[in-house]
Amino acid sequence: MAVKRGAASAELGPRAEPAEASVEDALTLGDALRAAREASGRSLAELSSQTRVHTRYLTAIEQNDFSILPNRVFSIGYVRSYAAALGLDDQTAVERFKRESPDPTVPLQAPSGIAYEDVKRNSGRLAAVGGVLLLAVVGWNIFQRVSLVQAPRPSDIAQVPPNWASDKSVDKAGLRLSAPEPAPADQTVPQLYVTPGLELQMTGVAPPTPEQLAAAAASVTPVRRAFNPRGALYGAPATASQVVIQASKAANIVVRLPDGRVLFARQLAAGDAWRAPIGLSATLDVSDPTAFDVYINGEYAGAMPALQVPLSQFNARAEAQIRQAAAESAARAQQAQAAAQARVAAQARANPAPVTPPVPAPAQPAQ
Repeated sequence: MAVKRGAASAELGPRAEPAEASVEDALTLGDALRAAREASGRSLAELSSQTRVHTRYLTAIEQNDFSILPNRVFSIGYVRSYAAALGLDDQTAVERFKRESPDPTVPLQAPSGIAYEDVKRNSGRLAAVGGVLLLAVVGWNIFQRVSLVQAPRPSDIAQVPPNWASDKSVDKAGLRLSAPEPAPADQTVPQLYVTPGLELQMTGVAPPTPEQLAAAAASVTPVRRAFNPRGALYGAPATASQVVIQASKAANIVVRLPDGRVLFARQLAAGDAWRAPIGLSATLDVSDPTAFDVYINGEYAGAMPALQVPLSQFNARAEAQIRQAAAESAARAQQAQAAAQARVAAQARANPAPVTPPVPAPAQPAQ
């Protein structure tokens, strides 16, 4: 008795076809993915939210329009994520994508079988030539060593001095070992002596006390870690950028403009960095936030806080730091000017200018 497939499926539960067959049996990869999506009843928006791939790229994959996709690394990742979200075999989908969209940058290579046959055919000759060269080198070295060997001959000294032949002239009783001498003292620089009260009398400003010096040292802000380029640099030049994103390990980064266009997309190696142009409005989308370090105005500002971060957040911090540094510089300049004026006034009070009596005019001769 024939059993219908629908009845068997109802009795045994839902049974999906093998993922490999559904990918390979379709006419194209895009047809297989579209058929799987329609069978699952999900929309492109739902799959875009799940795979974190823009709907425009998912539509291009279904329509086999691979020209608008980003570089090949991201395209393979998009196909793998889309196939896995649909329950298909992602490896089979990637292999079919590589067959339907070959990489034009990979040069053609000669068949390995031909090169292997050539080496196998000429292996005897190559071994013979190598043996001859080895014997020639060894023979040449032996010849050089033999030719340099000279027979022993008597010394050119006609007469040996008496004190060379015997050590009787040496007074062994006079040789004594004394106790070790102490090590010389290390060179030191004496501390500069300042006459008490001299600085106050000459400048009008008392020297700082040890407590004031300790407080000033404690108030100094520690210098943060500076940006150190250790790989390739992308984006804006150094003079036109305030924010730098550097990868501490291999990871992906995508910079999207507000209208959805991709400004920069690349897998950065450890040490590679991207400089953000000043005033750019974009969104940073990374695969691993812990793999990227943020540098603002050349100083370390921490790791990437999330997978997606607006670039305006870092630009605002850079502008705030610049304004704060300008305000602190102006305050220090005002303090230095006030201190200089105070020193001048103190010197004027300590050394008042002498009053010069007026010089009488010479008397005019009588007419």
